[in-house]
Amino acid sequence: MAPIPGSGLAKGLAVTLRTMTRKTVTEQYPDVQPDLPPRTRGVIGLFEENCTVCMLCARECPDWCIYIDSHKETVPAATPGGRERSRNVLDRFAIDFSLCMYCGICIEVCPFDALFWSPEFEYAETDIRDLTHERDKLREWMWTVPAPPALDPGAEEPKEIAAARKTAEKLAAAQAEPAEPQEGRS
Repeated sequence: MAPIPGSGLAKGLAVTLRTMTRKTVTEQYPDVQPDLPPRTRGVIGLFEENCTVCMLCARECPDWCIYIDSHKETVPAATPGGRERSRNVLDRFAIDFSLCMYCGICIEVCPFDALFWSPEFEYAETDIRDLTHERDKLREWMWTVPAPPALDPGAEEPKEIAAARKTAEKLAAAQAEPAEPQEGRS
């Protein structure tokens, strides 16, 4: 069956008329902040205390927009006769947001939860060279990161918590058992 000539035009005009009759909604953006979804991807925040300078985020970044510099420090032995340890100390952590494609791979691969999405989106600059933000600026955005959503009450308990609870129950049961009285030998 062939379509009726002009049916496409009629459908298009119907959509236009429906749209014209709706009330327009204008966001007064600079004066009124928009209502953002809870887990909005705005900018990346750095929780510097958790960063061990493992470099996973920089290695996995497809745009190579994360710059990390560090040095090694010697930590004295914790116990007498123990061995000195060395650890990495973060000197520079910067993200070039003019290159970043906001894929979130760096956040996903971080094993120590040092990177988070912040809903902050007002960080435009007049010069593109100013879009490379150092760790101080990234740390400021960390405090705008929302708390994680509550767990679903019907979800199963995480394996780590379940294992810890079972171990605690076993210990409590072992301590609760009364010691069997030893019969004295004569």
